[in-house]
Amino acid sequence: MYSGVMRAPLRWVLWDVKDTLLKVRLSVGEQYCKESERMGLSLSPTEVDAAFRQAYQSYSRRYPNYGIAQGLDGQSWWMGVVRDTFSQCRVQDPALLNTMAHNLYHNFSNAENWEVFPDSKTALESCSSLGLNLGVVSNFDNRLEAILRVCGLLSHFSFLITSEEAGVAKPSPVIFNQALQRCGVPAASVAHVGDHYVNDYLTSRAVGIHGLLLDRHNKHFQRNVPGEHRLSSLEELPSRLQQHMD
Repeated sequence: MYSGVMRAPLRWVLWDVKDTLLKVRLSVGEQYCKESERMGLSLSPTEVDAAFRQAYQSYSRRYPNYGIAQGLDGQSWWMGVVRDTFSQCRVQDPALLNTMAHNLYHNFSNAENWEVFPDSKTALESCSSLGLNLGVVSNFDNRLEAILRVCGLLSHFSFLITSEEAGVAKPSPVIFNQALQRCGVPAASVAHVGDHYVNDYLTSRAVGIHGLLLDRHNKHFQRNVPGEHRLSSLEELPSRLQQHMD
C-alpha cells in the first residue's frame, strides 16, 4: 500500500514561506526601535523584543489566526500587537502608538525588511524545470502576495493560500485540503516543504501529502523524522523530488 502511494507521480510542490524561503532581516526589537527612533523615542531593542514576544503570545492565544473568528483582520491584529508592545515599554500616547503601529504594519511589506535565503530562488526554478507546479500554504496575513512580489518570488507560484484568507491556520488539515482542491490532484501527487515540525511536516503527512521538513540548523535531530523526509538545505530538494517522479 505504502509503496504504491509513493509511486503516484508528483505534480505539485506546496511551500511554507517564513523561515523556509525568506526570513525577517533584523530582529523585531531592532525593526520596532528603528520606527520608534523616527518618532523621537529611544528604546532598548532587547526590551522591545521581550515585550513583543509577550504581546504576540497573548494576542495569539486570545485572537488566534489574526482574530478572523472575532471580527478582526490581519492589519487590526498586528496593529494591536504593536500598540501592546510599545505600551509595555512605557509609550502611552495613543496617537503615537497608532502611528507607529500603522507604519510598522506597512513597513513589513517592503523588501528591505526581508531576506530571501540564498538557496530559495534556485530551488523554485529547479522545481519548475522539473515540470512541477508550485503553490503556497502559509500562516501569514494578506500582505504575503506583496512581500513575495517585492522579494522577486511571486511569479513562481500558481496560487497562494494564507491563513488570513483561508480563515483557518496550520496545523489544521483544512488549509491543506483547500490547497489540494486548488491543485486538483490527489494528495499523493503533492509534496510540501516547510520548517515547522508540526505545522508543516506532521500536518501535511497526516493528509497524505509528501511532507518534507527543512531543518537548516539541525533543530529537529531528536525528532522521529526519517532521513529521506529531512532537508538540511533547499539544494537537496530537486533530487529528493525526482525520486517521486520516476
